[in-house]
Amino acid sequence: MMNRRKFLYTSGLLAASSAAASAMRAILTGHKHPALGIQLYMVTNEMTKNAKGTLKQLGAMGYTQLESYGSDKGIFWGMTNKEFKKLAAGYGMKLVSAHHNPMLLNEFEQMAAQAAEIGMKYLVCPWLGPQKHIDFFKHAADDFNTRGAICKKHGLRYAYHPHDYPYKPVDGQLPINVLLANTDKDLVDFQMDVYYTVTEGQDPYAYLKNHKGRFKLMHLRDVMKHRLPKGSEEESACDLGQGIINFPKLLSAAQDNGVNYFFVEQSRYYHETPLQSAKKNAAYLKGMRQL
Repeated sequence: MMNRRKFLYTSGLLAASSAAASAMRAILTGHKHPALGIQLYMVTNEMTKNAKGTLKQLGAMGYTQLESYGSDKGIFWGMTNKEFKKLAAGYGMKLVSAHHNPMLLNEFEQMAAQAAEIGMKYLVCPWLGPQKHIDFFKHAADDFNTRGAICKKHGLRYAYHPHDYPYKPVDGQLPINVLLANTDKDLVDFQMDVYYTVTEGQDPYAYLKNHKGRFKLMHLRDVMKHRLPKGSEEESACDLGQGIINFPKLLSAAQDNGVNYFFVEQSRYYHETPLQSAKKNAAYLKGMRQL
């Protein structure tokens, strides 16, 4: 088990020596560097207080793609879809996708139309929650297919973002596998949060390979080298390159298997603000481009 883990998740912080840099270059050869994206939930307080100023800072850091979410002000932060698009474009960024509130059923088609109108690519379900019976996830798959058809009608795609609970057995099955098997691949994609895949003991490379083309988006955050105790209320997340995930290898494998969009989403901040963390993560990803 330890050898397998070392093979899969050797440290992302490889730039300390020329040999490590050469290894990193070899991994990245033949792959384009993905655009820098960020999930705005990471800077929710900053966006709530000053959306314009926050977007300006994110653009200056080098982010070019945004993923929004169903904030108290909606996915367009109190603006119209076109107003938000114009504001983001002024700082060199584009709104690619948004997590939506799955409970707001009556608003979904309107949201899909508004998203498509400004060239967004995805609406994403971010949460179903832990459940006691696997049939819940089978019904959820049907709902995803329905929403996927609505999105397709408007010219965009639908996806699901699994957290930790879809990797925990329910009635002897993993919900993530049930959702993959029972959703129409022509209508529903998936957004891997590599942090949860790893911390739940699953192999992100196997999921990418075995379900090639199903995972089209990815959330990026690292996992501490020394994990917090099992059952801790604190997450073991850390900035990119500070933990156990080999991001050059992961991003290359992800692109090989169909992932198109990558979003930084840090959830724990150690002696730094969310914006400082966003800047640090952007710098790490830009540093990979220079190898």
